[in-house]
Amino acid sequence: MHPFLQQLFPARALAPALDYPFARSDVAMLQRLTGEAPSLDGQTWNELLLDQYAAHLARETSIFGQQELHRRLSGGQADPASIARVRRLLDDPAQASSLQRACLPLRQADTEVSETLFGAALASAPWWSAWLWLVPLALLLAIAASWLVGWPALLGVLAACVALMTVQVRFYESAKLWERTLDTLRHLLKTRAALARLAVPAALPLAAGGAQAAKLTRAIERSLLHYVPFIDTLLVEYGDWLLLKNVKRYFRTRQLVAQQLPFLRDSFTQVAQLEADLALARQLRAAPVFCWAGTAAPRALALQGMLHPLLENAVPLSFSVQGRGGFISGQNGIGKSTLLRCIGLNLVCARAFGFCHADSADVPRLAVYASMQNEDSLDGGESLYIAELRRARELLALAEAGAPALFLIDEIFRGTNHLESVAAAAAVLHSLAARHLVLVSSHNLVLGPLLEDCLAPWCVRRDEGGALLLAPGVLQATNGIALLAQRGFDAGIADKAGRVFDWLSTHMAQPADCGGVLERA
Repeated sequence: MHPFLQQLFPARALAPALDYPFARSDVAMLQRLTGEAPSLDGQTWNELLLDQYAAHLARETSIFGQQELHRRLSGGQADPASIARVRRLLDDPAQASSLQRACLPLRQADTEVSETLFGAALASAPWWSAWLWLVPLALLLAIAASWLVGWPALLGVLAACVALMTVQVRFYESAKLWERTLDTLRHLLKTRAALARLAVPAALPLAAGGAQAAKLTRAIERSLLHYVPFIDTLLVEYGDWLLLKNVKRYFRTRQLVAQQLPFLRDSFTQVAQLEADLALARQLRAAPVFCWAGTAAPRALALQGMLHPLLENAVPLSFSVQGRGGFISGQNGIGKSTLLRCIGLNLVCARAFGFCHADSADVPRLAVYASMQNEDSLDGGESLYIAELRRARELLALAEAGAPALFLIDEIFRGTNHLESVAAAAAVLHSLAARHLVLVSSHNLVLGPLLEDCLAPWCVRRDEGGALLLAPGVLQATNGIALLAQRGFDAGIADKAGRVFDWLSTHMAQPADCGGVLERA
């Protein structure tokens, strides 16, 4: 709103912010435009539920902060300056609150502008735009002449109307969309000016640009008539249409934005970083547990009392490996996949933000790759096993080409028969674990002794009181057949399944018989 109107209508000036929904492509735009290579591939991003986690972090945050949070989450290494600022904001809630109030206008922005500021250069105004004022003038003169000369002058009126309509048809929608961009830039500049007036440490980088931000805000501000409630909107629209004010403003302000691009980019970066830091501090202050992550060797990690932030009433678990990866077993439905996601998310947070959702954490700053939800595809012509093979090839290629990384794999090769599943899984996992940290969960318990040279066995179970525990070892008591009766299957089905299981158990290799097979191979 125009500053003069804020004095006349303070209720509107203090209206609560409205959080507009933005598509994921809009939120990810900044990361793509800045040219930073993402440290996470698309499948890993989806399987670790990072869209949901990013939305969790970005509650009550504008598109500026959302884009910066996404950039950090997908991009890689945490910025020490950002970590220091988040810690200061945590220690000083009063400062955080004043900064949050100053950033409130950002949440009224309904258009993302990173593409305008960091994308392709804005096209120059056409040479004839400087002469647009002649079109409405010619129309007025032709109308006046028609009163004096009569109908022959109507040809001039018609010609002027055709010229006016041609320009409006070509640029009306562009000017309308551009006005939304200007609205967002105005919110950005007003916020920078407001932050510059705050004498708080976190806003000091913005202090130097306060006067320039205020001046540029006035330069792109619309006329008072656009903000006065009792002026008919149609009257303003007709004025824009007949006098070409909207098109002239379109060309003028685009040229102004192009000239001020370095300052606008700096304003975007500074404000977005501050708002992202405020969002992180706000979420950490409300989090049940978090810690600043220490750094571990590439083949070691220790997470004590970790939680998944998206789960309500989550049970804290501790997990550590040293020198080897981990083979995780457990009964159906006990939470092995959730454990892998929790570990993966905490490593991503440590790498992107410097903290973990745990009591204490020493983790390597590694790229994370996941293979947890491979599915068959009717459109793509892929069966489940073919999809699993494709993803396994991708992981092996990443392992060959990249620096040390963490691979999270859940139920590998479940799309083929048991013997071939175990054989293919053992070969792929052993190759990955030769150079990288690998954490895998599987119901194929025979993989435990097959891979014990490179994967330490861990078992997720419940104690006598029902509490969830994570302890060394491989699952001893499976529950797949027991679940048949619990899920309403006839007792005869469960009995037959039990007899088949007993027979198979005596005719197939047991885990104790499998050690050293891969070494001999």
